[in-house]
Amino acid sequence: MKAWQQDQLELLLSTKNPEQLFQRLVALSRQLDFDYCAYGIRMPLPVTSPRIVMYNNYPGDWRRIYLERGYVNVDPTVKHGGRSMFPVVWSDKLFEPAQELWEEARSFGLRHGWARSSFGNNGIAGLMTLSRAAEPLSEIELRDKSMMMDWLTQAAHIAMSKCLVPKLMPELEAKLSKQEIAVLRWTGEGYCSREIADLMNIAERTVNFHANNAMVKLNASNKTAAVMRAAVLGLLY
Repeated sequence: MKAWQQDQLELLLSTKNPEQLFQRLVALSRQLDFDYCAYGIRMPLPVTSPRIVMYNNYPGDWRRIYLERGYVNVDPTVKHGGRSMFPVVWSDKLFEPAQELWEEARSFGLRHGWARSSFGNNGIAGLMTLSRAAEPLSEIELRDKSMMMDWLTQAAHIAMSKCLVPKLMPELEAKLSKQEIAVLRWTGEGYCSREIADLMNIAERTVNFHANNAMVKLNASNKTAAVMRAAVLGLLY
């Protein structure tokens, strides 16, 4: 099994096109007896409206309705995934707050499902959903397949992140120097350039030089935004 998993992960990681990558995920989900597979990835930036990309093989009309009605904002699986990495199984109780969504999803054959989120230390979040029309997920099936479902979730997140992040969030590729990191850290603590110059025993113009370099690398409009972006991306540690 480990050899198979390693082979599949290498195949996923070698796929450069996200559409082709998703089709490989669909094929793997069907090996686990699921009709449908969905994967969504959310960037941590911009903070006010994070970039979100979704892939699924749901019926076309359901994809259109889901987007047009903004169901992503009320979807209980999305809300659960945003606060917990524990998997969740679809149920009437889970969808109580979104009855309209639940009824429409079921009308398109999405009756039984499972979802689990993934989080990276760079703030990138992913959500894998596996679903089907027939046969509820029994405790026995979940016990027997949970390891493979968890593996698929992690493999999808690793591969999709590798494929999409360079395009969606080039700031993550930024390489900050030790001096730039130090200046941003002190700025985050509320110190001005003159005070940071004294703390670092360098000239004030050198502090500003490092701050400006960091702003360019992080595509930030000012020092405050640079500090925030660097912190969100885990670049200050």
